[in-house]
Amino acid sequence: MVHKYDILIIGAGVAGMSYALKVARAKKGKVCMICKAALDEANTSFAQGGVASVTNLKVDNFDKHIADTIIAGDYISDQKAVEQVVRNAPGQIAELVQWGVNFDRQADGQFDLHREGGHSEFRILHHADDTGAEIQRGLMEAVRACPDIEVKEHHFAVEIITQHHMGVRVTRRSPNIKCYGAYVLNPETEKVDTYLAKVTVLCTGGCGAVYMTTSNPVIATGDGIAMAYRAKATVADMEFVQFHPTVLHNPQETHPAYLITEAMRGYGGILKLPNGETFMEKYDERLSLAPRDIVARAIDKEMKIHGLDHVCLDVTHKDPDETRRHFPNIYQKCLSIGIDITTDYIPVRPAAHYMCGGVKVDLNGQTSIQRLYALGECSCTGLHGGNRLASNSLIEAVVYADAAARDTLAHIDLYDWNEQVPEWNDEGTMTNEEKVLITQSVKEVNQIMSNYVGIVRSDLRLHRAWDRLDMLYEETERLFKRVKASRDICELRNMINVGYLITRWALERKECRGLHFTTDYPLHAYDKKHE
Repeated sequence: MVHKYDILIIGAGVAGMSYALKVARAKKGKVCMICKAALDEANTSFAQGGVASVTNLKVDNFDKHIADTIIAGDYISDQKAVEQVVRNAPGQIAELVQWGVNFDRQADGQFDLHREGGHSEFRILHHADDTGAEIQRGLMEAVRACPDIEVKEHHFAVEIITQHHMGVRVTRRSPNIKCYGAYVLNPETEKVDTYLAKVTVLCTGGCGAVYMTTSNPVIATGDGIAMAYRAKATVADMEFVQFHPTVLHNPQETHPAYLITEAMRGYGGILKLPNGETFMEKYDERLSLAPRDIVARAIDKEMKIHGLDHVCLDVTHKDPDETRRHFPNIYQKCLSIGIDITTDYIPVRPAAHYMCGGVKVDLNGQTSIQRLYALGECSCTGLHGGNRLASNSLIEAVVYADAAARDTLAHIDLYDWNEQVPEWNDEGTMTNEEKVLITQSVKEVNQIMSNYVGIVRSDLRLHRAWDRLDMLYEETERLFKRVKASRDICELRNMINVGYLITRWALERKECRGLHFTTDYPLHAYDKKHE
């Protein structure tokens, strides 16, 4: 079946929904949003800490936020991207509020601002300790109330469509690659439909699910990055996988592991060993408020030195009522497994959290493929450099959604649908009766990435990962060609593709930089200072 839309959005987090709202109000045509799960299951919902923006001009300013971002990014952030996000953040915060998003405020009506690791000032807007869920709620209500946005839940994008699907040979050096829409799996018919679009936007989130332990939901399998890469789009900075230093250590939960927000350390939480000894003074003068890469490596090292499966976060010295008020969801979650955070240490450990790299885009969110944008975590804007500053991700998504919406509206009248696109051909394929092969391969990808491409890497580990992933790739592609497309095999293909990209980029960076830490190459000056 063929569907035609002016704008096709793949993904439904803060990037996808804010973009949809911005283009829909211009009344430029039909807008369709595809999400592979329910609308409320996007990665955005799992963001606890908040949104970074300069709002208290008495003590804060854009230059401070820009400097904090570049320092955390290990001095390889794109200056123009940083300035675009920081300077446009307050305006986008105001628009989120207009759409119905509630941020916590003080008695005088001013925003109640938190401070997180790497920030020099209190500039984190939040909603208790479930800011992402509140943003998702506010945007979902606005999207559902908009008659010009059609939402299709539980639909899965299999591939984006380019000239390649019409028999044209497309390589990474091909000029003028164009996107004409996407092939999308319909869960009701179990058929792959053709979605033609004048403009296509990838807002598919991250790829934490390629690791065994992650703060991301199970849907974070890197679909947008993998589809764009297969379509010959440029990707960048894939070696920079951010491991959040503190997820709740609960062996029963790995996908997702429950996040213990950075704001809890900003609040005064202290990292300790289970015996009560502090350790961050050995690694950084900023102690528990050092940037995430430093804290995650410190915890990883202490766990290895002492043979531990976790360290602890201590907030028992804080006022119990204040702790419960600031972190009601964390308090209840920990209580559900027998931990009272007002009297007990919180067991924590690092977990895969955020991809700083992704599909390379310009300041308008435009990829190297014409008529294809990428927004949010699946994109690489250059903002994060080698390491994301806490709470910069949500604001990056809405700022770039605004830029992409304006660019889309300026050009969409120049485009038309490509009626020559063939429908998906699955003749000769069969229903897959070997689900166990896919399940086992997913486990192998998780083990390979966690064991060999984790917080600390080496060339030996990376080459082993490369070899194992190559074998899985060959096996999975053979199976994909034999069977009908299904969400599970498509996700496995995407996970293998993303794992390969992370490993390849890690092998190519011959230094320790930001989130990429290897035992085979010397530390550069910044890391030596904080070794």
